[in-house]
Amino acid sequence: MLQAGIVGLPNVGKSTLFNALTRSRKAEAANYPFCTIEPNVGVVEVPDGRLKELQRIAGTKVVIPAAIEFVDIAGLVAGASKGEGLGNKFLANIREVDAVVHVVRCFDNDDIVHNMGKVDPVRDIGVIETELILADIQSVEQQLDRGQKKIKSQDKDAVANVDLLGRLLAHLNQGRSASSLEVKDDERPRLKTFGLLSGKSVLYACNVGEADLADPSANRHVAAVREHVASQHGSETVVICAQVEAELCELPPEEAAEYLNSLGVRDSGVSDLIRGAYSLLGLATYFTAGEKEVRAWTFRQGMTAPQCAGVIHTDFEKGFIKAEVVSYEDLVRLGSVAAARDAGKYRLEGKDYPFRDGDVALFRFAN
Repeated sequence: MLQAGIVGLPNVGKSTLFNALTRSRKAEAANYPFCTIEPNVGVVEVPDGRLKELQRIAGTKVVIPAAIEFVDIAGLVAGASKGEGLGNKFLANIREVDAVVHVVRCFDNDDIVHNMGKVDPVRDIGVIETELILADIQSVEQQLDRGQKKIKSQDKDAVANVDLLGRLLAHLNQGRSASSLEVKDDERPRLKTFGLLSGKSVLYACNVGEADLADPSANRHVAAVREHVASQHGSETVVICAQVEAELCELPPEEAAEYLNSLGVRDSGVSDLIRGAYSLLGLATYFTAGEKEVRAWTFRQGMTAPQCAGVIHTDFEKGFIKAEVVSYEDLVRLGSVAAARDAGKYRLEGKDYPFRDGDVALFRFAN
């Protein structure tokens, strides 16, 4: 299962958010730096309103949503690339995750310590970016040295690596992240093999106070983050209030909905964050729907029908014959599989068919 790592400076609300995401108290949340040392890992269900409609059509009581893993990683401080604070542990933990949710503090509260004195989320983003870039420079220099030694033995792969690593090092030394390096399509797989920290996809989560939820755009910190992230990284932002989300976990669904309504919002910010992280990881969902259960299955965007069948079981992929497919939109609009078939919307797809988000499928396979 792919993982999204929750990162940020100490005391920005990472552990409180993690507990809200996972509906647990696994992560200690306290008003002092480094209350998280060992990373906490939790499996989180992906909110998907389509499941309810499919449940109605299938007439089943069993619904199984998609899920992803979140990792609560220790807070980073300036100097982490040189081992300051829990720097070495932080960098090792972030290297293992597939994408990053960067939590930035966008609320003022004198009772909660900010390890850099005052709240300035754009500065905070820069601190972490700089440390990731500095760590990547060290890594790239080491890989470049090894590659240059292999060139002497006329290793063609090493020649290509050295060329890309050289361009990358010059780029990083300008203070620019690996994700912003312009590369050719055939170089992207090679770039991924370098294990770069600043090359990971990032979703920025603005942690605001309760009073800002109804109109987060009025929060000057949120406005600054949105402008910075859009202009410098082309990344997405979500707005959450970690403390409110933690309180919602303690309430029954009806009371939670009433609480959100009283704050002037309709949906939990955590739902947007989970869906954002899911997309960030390059994931999509297809469904199976029958009398026994309705289930969401996770696949990587671009996977073919046999590969998606293999998500259920490897035997399905090995013996794949055909996939019976109807889009979620067509199925809901027409009301049943029979009606979708009569309307010509229920189709047979072969081995080359790339699955799409929202496909509802039944696989034919040989034992």
